[in-house]
Amino acid sequence: MKKGHKRKHSSASAKIRKQKIAKLAEETENDKEEVPNELNEMKPLVEKGKWRNKQRVLVFTSRGTSYKARYFIKDLQNLMPHSKTDVKMDRKGQLQLVNEICEMKNCNKCIFLVGKKKKDLYMWMSNVPHGPSALFHVEYLNMMKELKFTGNCLKGSRPVLCFDKTFDDEPHNRLLKELFTQIFGTPRYHPKSQPFVDHVISLSLLDGRIWFRNYQIVGENGDLVEIGPRFTMILAKILSGSFGGPVLYINPDYTSPNVMRRMLKKKSQARYTGKQLTVQARKETRSKYEKTFPTDDTDTVFDTHGTG
Repeated sequence: MKKGHKRKHSSASAKIRKQKIAKLAEETENDKEEVPNELNEMKPLVEKGKWRNKQRVLVFTSRGTSYKARYFIKDLQNLMPHSKTDVKMDRKGQLQLVNEICEMKNCNKCIFLVGKKKKDLYMWMSNVPHGPSALFHVEYLNMMKELKFTGNCLKGSRPVLCFDKTFDDEPHNRLLKELFTQIFGTPRYHPKSQPFVDHVISLSLLDGRIWFRNYQIVGENGDLVEIGPRFTMILAKILSGSFGGPVLYINPDYTSPNVMRRMLKKKSQARYTGKQLTVQARKETRSKYEKTFPTDDTDTVFDTHGTG
């Protein structure tokens, strides 16, 4: 009798415990429903959207470029998360092959670097496959690691493009402005881009050159610190097609580096010929004065020149 009484008492206590646990669970659920959770109700700061601006830029070089061009490509890739690369193309190949390479890589913009004589660097910027395309001569090239810039930005962040007012004065400058915005502007909601704007790309016209600078936005005051790379471009010509077609614009103030080196050689040759003429004129004047003075025939006795 005692054992049965104990079993009945244990089963009754277990039921009471289950009822208490159920009541506590209901009370906690009611408390959760009454107290609003602010974190769950807050909307995200950056909502995911559709990637509609499908801009892809192919960045690669030709064979025979210097080491600066190779490092320059890496800097451009860091600036543009929507860029792709390819192996070097042979210099003897035609430029029309670049359009086929862009189609294979599914790119509609292209930056093609061409090196000549391991000294001169040229840059093609093109809208594939319909054009236009522009040829630039790159000068004063400095990479990110070369000058040890103090600024730094998040990789893949979207830049703010800042253009000079002079880009709106002439039609060919307006065309270049639109080409730069489509190439250097990171598309919104790109899979490899970050939803932040923390650096500024400045493009300005001065002395017939396009000056490229990259700055970091520091703090809320809008202070800028240079990141790099920095370089200048001189426009040579603009073509209506992609790497071909009729010429739309030729820069009359542009002179190729070969012509500049030839002019410097001519200047150095002119200096040398001028020095030789002055030396010859000095000798002639000395010979004239020597003939005026009286001479003695016995002075030639001790003259050993020409005797062998």
